Amino acid sequence: MCLAIPAELIAIDETAETGTVSVEGVRKEVSLALVEGVVVGDYVLVHVGFALSTISPEEAEKTLALMTEAGMAPAEQEEASA
Repeated sequence: MCLAIPAELIAIDETAETGTVSVEGVRKEVSLALVEGVVVGDYVLVHVGFALSTISPEEAEKTLALMTEAGMAPAEQEEASA
């Protein structure tokens, strides 16, 4: 089973086809090679370093809330390891 995480695209490097995404304040560089027409502010589903598709902000919020409830959100994982 694979799990893709919703993340907000906060920066784009068009020359490298990469972008920076943020999830609960955690930033990561991802490939944008598999998605077309994304802009800063879009939400994308991220899996193993690739943005797979776009997702609405409402669906991203709902999914992140469910992940938090299940104890799978990045912020909770950081707190648990501290």
